[in-house]
Amino acid sequence: MSLWNIFAIGLGVALVALLLRYRVQVLKFTSEVKVELEKCSWPWDPNQTGFKKYKELIESTVVVIISVVLLAGYVTTWDFLLAHVVGALTGTAITK
Repeated sequence: MSLWNIFAIGLGVALVALLLRYRVQVLKFTSEVKVELEKCSWPWDPNQTGFKKYKELIESTVVVIISVVLLAGYVTTWDFLLAHVVGALTGTAITK
């Protein structure tokens, strides 16, 4: 057996031991999560079918993607500008 196999088996045994040791807390946590998820309002109407069912989900996803792209552009622009300003002030300008 290789060292990696022994490590993987040991890790598996440790995880099983932890799960057995804390099984009451794990079961309590999962049941509480289930109760809380039943209170959630999901972003689709269960009575609709097809793509209409996921309209709000798709719109929210588009908003998130656009927001991430805009934030990435904002951070990249300021990083570029500040790197050049600090480089010019300290004499370590970026030359490319």
